[in-house]
Amino acid sequence: MDTLGLIGIASIVTAGITIAIGSIGPALGEGKAVAQALHSIAQQPDEANVITRSLFVGLAMIESTAIYCFVVSMILIFANPFWDYFIKKVGG
Repeated sequence: MDTLGLIGIASIVTAGITIAIGSIGPALGEGKAVAQALHSIAQQPDEANVITRSLFVGLAMIESTAIYCFVVSMILIFANPFWDYFIKKVGG
């Protein structure tokens, strides 16, 4: 197999691993945050608005990690910076 094909395979596999591993952490973090928020609301129902607001801000911060992993994988698949280098080197 030529070098360009190997770069393509490596890019696709790396993008898949990035999404797979990069989504596990945020999913566990979001689950724990929601569980703790529900537990806090159950203990202090009067503070539900404050807890909910803080929860949504925290969930947005946690979700940004998964979004960054998604962006990196899309760059690896569609706008890989190594493609131009290897295409020029191969001469294709």
